[in-house]
Formats: sequence, C-alpha cells, structure tokens
Amino acid sequence: MSAAASCLLTEDQFLCSICLDVFTDPVAIPCGHNFCKTCITKHWDKNVPYQCPNCNKVFYTRPELQVNTVISEVVAQFRHSEQQVSEPGEVPCDVCTGTKLKALKSCLVCLESYCETHLEPHLTRSGLKRHQLIDPVENLEGRMCPKHDKLLELFCRTDQTCVCMLCTVLDHKTHDVVPLEEEYEGKKAELGKTEAEIQQMIQKRRLKIEEIKHSVELSKEDADRETADGVQVFTALKESVERSQAKFIDTIKEKQRKTEKQAEGFIKELEQEISELKKRSTEVEQLSQSEDHLHLLQSCTSLNAAPPTKDWTEVSVRPPSYEGTVVRAVNQLEETLSKQMKKLFEAELKRVQQSAVDLTLDPDTAQPDLILSSDGKQVNCGNVKKNLPDNPERFDYCVNVLAKQSFSSGRFYYEVQVKGKTKWDLGVARESINRKGKITANPQDGYWMICLRNEKKYKACAGPPVRLSLKSRPEKVGVFVDYEEGLVSFYDVDAAALIYSFTGCCFTEKLYPYFSPCLKDAGKNSAPLIISPVNHTE
Repeated sequence: MSAAASCLLTEDQFLCSICLDVFTDPVAIPCGHNFCKTCITKHWDKNVPYQCPNCNKVFYTRPELQVNTVISEVVAQFRHSEQQVSEPGEVPCDVCTGTKLKALKSCLVCLESYCETHLEPHLTRSGLKRHQLIDPVENLEGRMCPKHDKLLELFCRTDQTCVCMLCTVLDHKTHDVVPLEEEYEGKKAELGKTEAEIQQMIQKRRLKIEEIKHSVELSKEDADRETADGVQVFTALKESVERSQAKFIDTIKEKQRKTEKQAEGFIKELEQEISELKKRSTEVEQLSQSEDHLHLLQSCTSLNAAPPTKDWTEVSVRPPSYEGTVVRAVNQLEETLSKQMKKLFEAELKRVQQSAVDLTLDPDTAQPDLILSSDGKQVNCGNVKKNLPDNPERFDYCVNVLAKQSFSSGRFYYEVQVKGKTKWDLGVARESINRKGKITANPQDGYWMICLRNEKKYKACAGPPVRLSLKSRPEKVGVFVDYEEGLVSFYDVDAAALIYSFTGCCFTEKLYPYFSPCLKDAGKNSAPLIISPVNHTE
C-alpha cells in the first residue's frame, strides 16, 4: 500500500479491536484480521480454543504470529502524520530525520529526546523500560557531570550544586549530599511558599491600586465640589463688583444730571430776558428815529421803566465735586468682600477642624523652668529651674516644649488657648532641631511658627520675619498642617480668620507640635498655654 493510499484511510482502520489504540507491532491471523502482537498473544494465553476476537473463527492449532510489515509501515506513516511538527521554542525529536517532530519525552540514560513514534521502544522493550524518562528538555548533556561524565542525580547542600555519585566520594566526601528528588521536594515546597507570598504581594498591590483609584475618585469629587464652590464665590464677588460699579456710575451720572438741569434753567431764564431786552431795543431804536417832538417826549416817559431782569453777577454753575466717590464705592465693596471672606474662612476652618488630633505635652522635652499640668494639656513658666536630666530631647535654654505625638504624613490640626498672654510662640518643628542653647526659629532651622511679643506685635518667624497686622487679638489659635502639601496655617479660631500660612514647605522628617509660653514678664505673662478640645465650628 502506497503512502498516497494510506492518506485516504482513517484512524479507525488502524485501531486494534482489543486495546482500541493504534496498532503496535501489528500481526495478521489466518482469518485476515489484524491485532497488536502483544494484545492477541495475551488474549490467546487466557482463552482456549484460539478464536478471532472479531469474527469468532476458531483455530484448533495456535497460529504463528508474524508482524505485518505493510500495515506497520502504514501505521508508522499515520503516526508520523498525526504528530506535531516541532515549533520554535519546543524540544525536537533527536531521532527524526528531515522534518523534526515535537518530542514527548527525554531519556536521562540515552540523553536523547523522542517523538511518539521513536519513543515506542522505551515503552515496549524490557531493557529500555528501565530508563528514566522525563518531560522533554533541551541540552541533556547539561545533566551530566562535566568532570566524571555521570548523571547528576544528587545535590550537595554544602556547596548548593548538583553532583554525580563519583563527586560524593571525591570532591564532596564530607558534604551534606541528598538525592535530587529530596532536594527537589524541599525546593518545590519553598517555591510553593514563595509563590503564595508573591500572590499575596500581588493581591496587596491590587488592593493598593484600588485604594489609589478610590483616592483619585475622592480627590476628583473634592476637586469638583471645590471648583463648584469657588465658581459660586467668584460669581458672587463678580456680581458684587458689577453692582458696585453700576452704583458708582449712577452716582456720577446723577450729579451730572443735576448740574445740567440747573444750567438749563439758568440758560432758559437768560434767554427769556434777552428776548425781552431785544424787544425793548427795537422800541428804543424806532422812537429815536421819530421826528415828532411831542410823540418822542411822551413815549420816553413810558420807556424809562426798565424791564424786569435779574442781577446775574453772582450767578454761576459750579461743576459737582467727585472727590471721594470712588473711595466710598470701593470701601462699600470692601465691606461686602470682607463679609464674603469671613464666610469662606468659616467654611475653611470647619474643614481643617475635621483633622483634629489629641495632643499631650512631652515632659522629657520641656525646658526645666516650665511647669506642665498633670494631664499634659497646659504649660507656663515657673520661677524656679528644676533639676532635671539633660537628655538629648530636652530644651536646656529656651523655654520650649514639644508634644509627645509626631506626624510624618497626612493632615493634623489642634487648638491652643493664648488668652491673657503678652508673649507666646506656637507652631511645629522637625525632629532634628537644635534643642540646646539659643535657638534661631525659622524654616531653615526646622521651625514653622508664629509669635506674639509685647501684647500686640505679631509676626511669622519666616526668613526674614513677617509682621502681621491683625484686626483683633486672638484668644485661641488653631494650627493646621498638611504634610504632603507642605502647608502650615494658623487661624484665629473665634474670629474664623486666617492669621498666616507657610506654603511650599518640604517636610522629610517627623513633625512635632511646638509650644513656648515665654517668660513671665514680671507676672504680666503668667497665664498658661492650654491645648484646647476642638469644638467644631457650626
């Protein structure tokens, strides 16, 4: 049978009716049916008389079996056509000539890889059945010991390398050597644990992605809300400016209208008098040309009475005064804007108060002159310097103290009562600040603070200091910090007004709330600084 003819046959025609698989060493019995040599042999070993499994024909003498070479060739060609050709990246069969088929197994004894057809001897021949088969791999030579040309079947835990049997009695004699299978199981367990850890890390990162996405959504909601509020505020401000401008223009126009009306009245009156005077002038001119003596004399008597006219010497039209009109209009606008600003600051203060934290003063940082309350909420300056250990955290000269709590991310807010004091310092400081001797308090040295001196001199300790003009003396100061935004803001809580903001700060360390009640100032400044509970603004 030719190869072309075999292509017309189907797989069913190459199946053994006993094992229901493609023939292996096909043999034909006298009735003409074909079977695998092993299948029919085992069948007749168990069943006597000898009968064909297909047509049930009985053979009284056991037929001699010979391989059907024609069927074997056709089956081989069929198997070959059914197998997959080796693709790039796949292990090819080492025995195939011409087109290389995909290998199904690799033999660690023969050091070759086999396709389905060429693997058959390893599955059927007793001598080859003992060979160790593995899933197909390339570079089988790499599984041999380069020094002894023996199979690498052991693992040296001491040197963490694969070795052969000869290596264990020579180079690795005293080492901890185990079979590859044992180390494989151990490493496989480790890899399983590693895989579980990796999956856990992946899951954590997926959760972090969801968290970040949620944060972005919240940020967008905040941005949209803030934009809407801002547009509303600016629209109201724009309308206020436009109303003030319109009112200002109307005031100017009204003054001009009054001036024009007054001038029109004067002009009308003057024109009336001119008309009367022109009429009299004509009468005088005509009389002067008369040659009738009696008529002229009699008429002059009636002309002597002057027409009714006004003395216009002191009459004038004075342009209206516009001085102060713009200033008054702007002042009114400023009052409107101030009211709007107050509403904005109230809203802002309400928002930052949502970040309120509970603070207590740290006695280990307090300068020895300071007196702290038992609950750690109040501090003032005493008269006697206490004998305290000079630990690195303690201020030894300036009357300062830090809070126990520190912050290295996020936002936080707290309020301090400063009522009755003539001097004080408030703010935040980084962990690495200098705490010994005289201190320069500015952002370059790690301090972001504002202070009061001599009852009314407020300043922000920037570089250089900034003088603050406040409308009222704060009795309670709020301090707000946004670590990532680099923002430190101070508020007059009762007035709901912003005192000062440090912006564009770069924080890289822990931040501690910072307090200084300052010296007593002959008793004038004996009131304490008090960390107050935050009553959220309604």
